[in-house]
Amino acid sequence: METRRIGSLKVSIVGLGCSNFGWRLDAKGSEAVVHAALDAGITFFDSADVYGDTHSEEFLGKALGRRRGEAIVATKFGSPIDEKRKGARPEYVKRAVEDSLRRLGTEVIDLYQLHQVDPLVPIGDTLGALSDLVKAGKVREIGCSNLTPGQLKAAEAATRKDGAHFVSVQGEYSLLHREAEQGLIPECRRQGLAFLPFFPLASGLLSGKYRYGQPAPQGSRIGSGGMFSDLMSERNLRVVEDLMLFASSRGRTLLELALSWLAARPSVASVMAGATSVEQARANAAAAGWHLTDADMGEVNTIAKAE
Repeated sequence: METRRIGSLKVSIVGLGCSNFGWRLDAKGSEAVVHAALDAGITFFDSADVYGDTHSEEFLGKALGRRRGEAIVATKFGSPIDEKRKGARPEYVKRAVEDSLRRLGTEVIDLYQLHQVDPLVPIGDTLGALSDLVKAGKVREIGCSNLTPGQLKAAEAATRKDGAHFVSVQGEYSLLHREAEQGLIPECRRQGLAFLPFFPLASGLLSGKYRYGQPAPQGSRIGSGGMFSDLMSERNLRVVEDLMLFASSRGRTLLELALSWLAARPSVASVMAGATSVEQARANAAAAGWHLTDADMGEVNTIAKAE
């Protein structure tokens, strides 16, 4: 599988998002998915202390076991776990990393990421604490998630000359959600930051199992209602049908189109797709090998932006 760089780290172009671990998958199911991903060439695994009520990191660490050396492990801190474990105060950063190291069963975290900005803490203070972790050998690189272009600029200005700096940014990005193109990705290009798209399949809408005029599959994330139900709009479903037709006319699947399109976008280092089965992990791993031509990209962009 193609590899790209996140700072000093070399990662697979398709990564495995581990938010399902401890939520939709138990330890055994998580282990099966992790090993299928490794066997298929995926080397980048992204978790967070808050995922699965802290079980995601635990399940990932146990699943990697003796294969830890094959993986680049990323995790995040800062989102509220409870009233005491939250935020980005320097003293909490030091506690959070120790907790994550213990749950992951590892001596070093390859990419440690600020999950969200703490409005009560100057970003420079957080960066100072993270820099200390790098110097102590507990963390190899640092990154962030859910930051705005303005917050990225503030972080750049607050970085000490001798301190660690963010090397990556996570943000929502897919064929159906392109807000990142308006400011976030251009700022990543200016600063030389790797961009890591999350929700690359628009919570499953670009997986190929949702069709216009048909009910959502029973038990699916979008079909269960809640925060994802708005994705099932008539406009989105029509666009999905047109994208599916484009892909099938070239002997490809919608999944291949969705992940390969992201892999072709500027600054994207790894496309993080979740999986709840061995088959899904294998399919994701194989999906980013379609090298779209400029003409293909133009046609796809026209379809995806259709009103």
